[in-house]
Amino acid sequence: MAGFKINRITSDVRVCLSELLREVKDPRVSKLLSIVKVDVTNDLSYATVYVSAIEGYEATVQSVKALKGASGYLRRELGAHLKLRKVPELRFIADDSIGHSAKISKIIESFKEENNEQE
Repeated sequence: MAGFKINRITSDVRVCLSELLREVKDPRVSKLLSIVKVDVTNDLSYATVYVSAIEGYEATVQSVKALKGASGYLRRELGAHLKLRKVPELRFIADDSIGHSAKISKIIESFKEENNEQE
């Protein structure tokens, strides 16, 4: 399959999953959960979804456990929305990039404040 088609399907999966995550009623799924990255294999067998929660890594891990249980529902809804012949199996992985970037942002701000105090 051509690379541009995989890229288009990957972006469609990401957009559709972000809409579907808002509809999941499991209380373990964080309301502030975001999809960091989606990787779809060339044969559309698997879609690896990297998710991160603003509340922290523990909330992300709890959300991933709940999403693994809801993966069948999400896969069915994904197939209905995207009308794909072969809907990829969803794999959810906890990612701490949002928390890590927030920590880096705080460090940069503290350096800016120190620099302003010295001037």
